[in-house]
Amino acid sequence: MRFRNAFALLVLLITAIACSTLTLKPAEYAWPIENALKVDVKGNVIEQRYSFTLNVKPLFFEEFQDSTNYIGKEVRIIRDKAGYYFITAKEFKNVYVFKSIESGMQLENKILISEQRGLTAPAFNQKSPNIELLDNPNKYLLNFKGLMR
Repeated sequence: MRFRNAFALLVLLITAIACSTLTLKPAEYAWPIENALKVDVKGNVIEQRYSFTLNVKPLFFEEFQDSTNYIGKEVRIIRDKAGYYFITAKEFKNVYVFKSIESGMQLENKILISEQRGLTAPAFNQKSPNIELLDNPNKYLLNFKGLMR
């Protein structure tokens, strides 16, 4: 009886190992510096170096409740080491944190920076494992969960 139980456990263990997903670790996703990307007339930003294209019209609508307020604007984007994208722009009151999904991005967190006024000159820096947001003279330390206090 013990032999049967041990054999069944061994078969179950081998099956579980054989069905496991290949995982490559560690992986570093961080972009070393932010990207300041101009929004085109279709609402897209393009970063050739990373083969990165993103439509940001819904982001501007979320921030301003106006889907036409994007043409010629510049968005600031940086990616942390865990793979989250941090996006903001001049006059935004929030930093948006997105995670990659198949064929798109999904909002993970919306971090309120200021209720009174929008950002005047935002810039991101890597402060691994966090992201630093500069908006003279203010500095904010962020991660995908929110502001670090």
